Amino acid sequence: MAGHIQDRWYKTEPSPDGKPHRVKSDRHGTGMRYRARYIGPDGTEKSKSFPDKQKRAAEAWLTNIEADMSRGQYIDPKASRVTFRDYTERWLAALTTDPVSRAAVEGRLRLHTLPYLGSRPIGSFQPEHIRGWNRQLEEAVASAQYRRLIFDAASSVLNAAVDDRLLASNPCRARSVKAPRPAPTRVHPWSMEQVFGVRAGLPERYRAMVDLGAGCGLRQGEIFGLSVDNIGDLGWLYVRQQVKKVDGTLVFAPPKRGKLRDVPLDPEVSAALHTHMQRFPPAEVTLPWLTPTGPVVTHRLVFTSGASTALWSNAFNDQSWKPALASAGVIPPREDGCRYAKAREHGMHALRHFYASVLLDAGENIKALSLYLGHSDPGFTLRVYTHLMPASETRTRKAISAMYRAAARTQDGPETAQAA
Repeated sequence: MAGHIQDRWYKTEPSPDGKPHRVKSDRHGTGMRYRARYIGPDGTEKSKSFPDKQKRAAEAWLTNIEADMSRGQYIDPKASRVTFRDYTERWLAALTTDPVSRAAVEGRLRLHTLPYLGSRPIGSFQPEHIRGWNRQLEEAVASAQYRRLIFDAASSVLNAAVDDRLLASNPCRARSVKAPRPAPTRVHPWSMEQVFGVRAGLPERYRAMVDLGAGCGLRQGEIFGLSVDNIGDLGWLYVRQQVKKVDGTLVFAPPKRGKLRDVPLDPEVSAALHTHMQRFPPAEVTLPWLTPTGPVVTHRLVFTSGASTALWSNAFNDQSWKPALASAGVIPPREDGCRYAKAREHGMHALRHFYASVLLDAGENIKALSLYLGHSDPGFTLRVYTHLMPASETRTRKAISAMYRAAARTQDGPETAQAA
């Protein structure tokens, strides 16, 4: 057995004949009688008290502690009493991800998780607590997709608590806990008329952005961050940086997930870019790298504001992109005194979907498309765009028809082909 049981109601003293005997202690009859003590893996003494007549319970507790330590499943009772709020603060402070992603995760936890779960000791979590929080989340947040992001953030914290031996298992993964499930959606690419309608509706200095999005699959931040050095002479575009906002400051940063990539540059898109640069010469823009306090970096950007500064996404979307959407009939016109309607599915990301649909329709394979889009996994590309691929039944019919035609040309007939 790990450790030993101390009986606080009795103590051992030597008798006149020199033999030890038990006598009542000053605490006899008051408070917890038994104190189970052991040395934890960190070398410090741990203990738990039990009342009178529960010595067997204390022994069983010590036996379980010994078994947990031998299996590597020991959880420090004192450490697991830290609250979810305090542990989350420590987890966020050690989070190693880009500043924008870290800020998003922090916001989800502070707004929708800590107010409900923050005061609970980390070691006391049970599936019922997550089920109750899930219910409140459903009432407070309308978007199932956003609820899933919040749920995943909380689950990540509890995963870390399991790894740190503060919690036996993650209650978010219990069979009785159902994670929010966003309604399945399908990408509906724009038509060619919509793409060029939006292009025509943009201010002239921004029209070539559509060529980069629809013709190269670049994200908005990558278009904003495109420099002259990224345009190759041999039919390639080198995606090396983007412009993004971190803590209210524009910075240069690597593309999403650090996926540097080379994208085929069509001659038509290349010509549109060079025409744009003749009309609006690139401007040198200096921004910090990665964080507002990072080292400054200078790039000759292809697209800038009228004042030759880097573009802010919010201002561009409100002042240039949405008016172009309205002029092309993609969204309703703005009513007097009101803002344009929300158009999340019609952001500049719609140009990437159009690019993907064109390539798939032309027979490009998923692996190449995933590489050009900068996805980390071709499987993700397949899940997003599989419904845009030519239908398998169409390919089957064409293959069978081709086989029959070949058989007819050899004058063997379809019966021979079938026998073969």
